[in-house]
Amino acid sequence: MYDDILFPTDGSDGADEALAHALELAATHDATIHVLSVVDSTYLGSAAAEATTIESLQEQTEQVIDETIDDIAAHGAAVVAEHRMGDPYEEIIDYAETAGVDMIVMGTHGRSGLDRFLLGSVTEKVVRTADAPVLTVRLSGDT
Repeated sequence: MYDDILFPTDGSDGADEALAHALELAATHDATIHVLSVVDSTYLGSAAAEATTIESLQEQTEQVIDETIDDIAAHGAAVVAEHRMGDPYEEIIDYAETAGVDMIVMGTHGRSGLDRFLLGSVTEKVVRTADAPVLTVRLSGDT
């Protein structure tokens, strides 16, 4: 039923918890995990600082992907990885549609109320707009 599972990650604790679920699903369904990490270019500042900031963010993104690939490989699951730059939720939706994934597994920080309204939630936007089912995993201890 699930041959391709998209796991968007920012390297956070919430993403790490979601990875455990993605790994379990991949093992159960003999699925490939697609790791996607997005440099959020929507918050970049002035052009002078932008080049250094982008380079730093890209390095962090590549490190997150490398660590995630190692973790997935240690569990014996097949993995495909990509990093992108842009609005994270738009890039996640685009990747999911382009790659034809069967499910998206994402962490959530458990924001509610005003925080969620003011900050927006990548996970919430993906849940509302993705064609594929989305499994959200709350960080343990979040209320």
